[in-house]
Amino acid sequence: MQAPCLVKARTTKQLVVHGRPFLMLAAELQNSSFSCAEYMDTVWQKVKDMNVNTLLGCVTWEMIEPVEGEFDFSELDKVILGAREHGLHLVLLWFGSFKNGLSTYVPPWVKTDPKRFPRAKLRKAGGVLATADVLSIFYPEGMYADARAFGKLMAHLKEFDGEHATVLMVQVENETGLLGDSRDGCAAANQQFIEPVPKDLIHFLEDEWDSLHPDLKDVLSPGRNGEKPAYSDGNWEEVFGRGPRTDELFMAYHYATYVNEVAAAGKAVYPIPLFTNAWLNYAGDPSSDNHSFPLVAGGGGLPGAYPSGGPVSNVLDIWQKFAPNLDFISPDIYLNDYESTCATYRHRNQPLFVPEQRRDDHGARRVWIAYGSYAALGASPFGIDTVDAENSAIAKHYALLGSVSALVLEAQRNPSSSVGFCFDEPGASAADSHPPVIRRRWGDYELAIEPCFVFGRRDAGAGMVMYLGGARFLLVGWGFQVRARSVAARATFTGILRFEEKTVADRETGELRTQRRLNGDETRGGRYAMMPSEDPDYGGFPISVTIPARTMIAELEVYALEDN
Repeated sequence: MQAPCLVKARTTKQLVVHGRPFLMLAAELQNSSFSCAEYMDTVWQKVKDMNVNTLLGCVTWEMIEPVEGEFDFSELDKVILGAREHGLHLVLLWFGSFKNGLSTYVPPWVKTDPKRFPRAKLRKAGGVLATADVLSIFYPEGMYADARAFGKLMAHLKEFDGEHATVLMVQVENETGLLGDSRDGCAAANQQFIEPVPKDLIHFLEDEWDSLHPDLKDVLSPGRNGEKPAYSDGNWEEVFGRGPRTDELFMAYHYATYVNEVAAAGKAVYPIPLFTNAWLNYAGDPSSDNHSFPLVAGGGGLPGAYPSGGPVSNVLDIWQKFAPNLDFISPDIYLNDYESTCATYRHRNQPLFVPEQRRDDHGARRVWIAYGSYAALGASPFGIDTVDAENSAIAKHYALLGSVSALVLEAQRNPSSSVGFCFDEPGASAADSHPPVIRRRWGDYELAIEPCFVFGRRDAGAGMVMYLGGARFLLVGWGFQVRARSVAARATFTGILRFEEKTVADRETGELRTQRRLNGDETRGGRYAMMPSEDPDYGGFPISVTIPARTMIAELEVYALEDN
C-alpha cells in the first residue's frame, strides 16, 4: 500500500492517503498527552465528537530512548492502535533536541553529559556566559544521537503502521531556535562566526535574489528598496554587518542544517511527509491579532526574544534551501495576523499547514481562510484535549468542512477558484464594527462578500465561496451575504437567477442535493444571496424576514442584462 505522500496539484501540493486526496481536519493535543495511552483512552471519543479526523501529538526522545541504544515504542504503539480503533489519523511531533527553543525532552543521559552534549551559552553583561537549557548546535554529538533516534522511530513507524497509514506526517523538532540571546556564545559557535560565510549560502543569496522573501531582502539590503547587495568573502559580520539580524542569519543556517540531518535519517527509511514549525515574531506588526499576551510560543520583536534561527519569515528562504529533507515549513499562528501569515508560508508554492493556532472562536473562524484561500493541508487548534466537545469552538466548523471536503479539495486543485473568510463580532475596533468587503472576480462577474444583514446586532460569520464556472458559485458557511455585479461594459442589471439550498448527498464525491429554492425575503428582494447565522437578531423588528441558517450550503447562479 502506498505510504502517505504529497502530490503536486498545480500551484500547491495535496496530501494523498490510501491513494486519495485527504483534507486534514486537525487538532493538537497538549504537549505530553501522547506519553500515556491510558490518558488518551479518555480523549479519543471526545475529539471524534469535535469532528476532528487528524490528531497531532508528541513522541519524545526521552520516551523512546530512555537508555542510550535501548528503544521502547510500546506506549507509542498503544497510542497508534487507539487512534486506529477510533478511525483517527495522526501527525506525530518529534520532540528531539528541541522543543520551544529548549531541550527539555532529551533523555537523561543527554541532559547529564554536558561534555559530550554541550549546552548553548547566553552572552550576558560584563562578558558573563550563562548556560542555556538547550543543546548547542555547534557540537555534532547531539545531532548524531538525535538523528539515530529519529531514524529508529521512522523505521518502527514503517514496520508497525506502514500498511495502515494511521500516521500521516511527522514534524521534526518543535519551534527551534535560541531563546535569551541572538546567537550562541559558546567557543565552537564563536569560531564558526569568525570563519568565512559558507560559499553555498552566498551563492544561494546571489543566484536566488529575485525570488527571496521580501522580509529577508529587508535584512540583507536595509533601506535600499530590495536592491541586490554585492557580496565579497569574509566572516559573518564582514559580509552581513554587525547586529542581531546577522546573528539570526548565522543561527538559521546552522539550525537548518542540523534539523535537515535529523530529517534525512528518517526520510531514508520511511519517506512520509516531514516538516518543522515556527514560533513567529510579531512585535511591530500593526496587523497582529493581539500585542498584549506574554511571549509563550509566539511573539517577540528581536531574535532571542523569539527563538533566534527558527524559520520565521526573514530567514524562511534559508530553511527552505538548507533543510531540503523537510517538505515544508509551518507557522504556529497565535498572535500574528492570520491571513498574511498564511500567505507568507505559501512562499515558493510550498503547501500550507498550520500545526498550532488558537482553539477559541476567534481562531476557529480563521481556519476557513487557510482552507479556502491558501489551499491548506490542514489547520490545528492547540490544546484540544483540555476542552469538552460541547464547548469546542472548532466542532461546528469541522462538521461543515468535513461534509464538503471533496469539494474543498477540488477547489484547492484549481488556483484562485475559492476564497475563505471570516467576520468577527462587532467590537470596540472599527475593523470589527465595519469589516472590509471581500471582492473577487470570477468569469464575467465581481462578487462582494460581507456580513449578513440583520435588523439587530450581527453575529460572527465564516465560510468560503467556490467558483463553479460560468455564472455559478457555491456558498458554504454562515453569517455572510454575497452580491454580484457584471463587469461587462454594457451590463445595466445583475440579478439572481437561482439560489438553492443544498445538502450533501455523497461526502465521498461531493454530490449535492437541492433542498429549498430561496427567493424573496431570503434574498432581500433579489439583492443578496444571504447565508444567515443560526439565530439572527431581529433587533425588535416584528417581521421575521431573515431565516436562520440550516444546511449552510447553497448554490448561486446570477445573470446580467445589457442594453440593446
